[in-house]
Amino acid sequence: MPRPTAAQLAYGSCTVIFSTLAMLLLSQTSSGLGIAVITLSALALGLLVAVTVPLPKRVRSGSVAAVPAPAPAPVQERVPAQRETASVAASVSSMSSVSSASVSAVHEPAGP
Repeated sequence: MPRPTAAQLAYGSCTVIFSTLAMLLLSQTSSGLGIAVITLSALALGLLVAVTVPLPKRVRSGSVAAVPAPAPAPVQERVPAQRETASVAASVSSMSSVSSASVSAVHEPAGP
């Protein structure tokens, strides 16, 4: 049997103390038998409360462990493609007649 948790001890003890006081004050008994019955019933109520307190979930070693979530895919930087305009298409078609050795590439910085 596992040991009781701090929450179980606290709830059970508070239940015993407060229920004993409440029953003694409400019944106004002064006999030994009445006090013994009230005390035993308060102990039984405290035990019931302590047992029904929810326990923390434990993972058993033999059970299937929870599968961790897959790591997110690395974010790839998206680079926009260069659009072909009518003037570029016309210059490319006119350059096709020119020798490829005489054409040099133009590198310009990208705009904002």
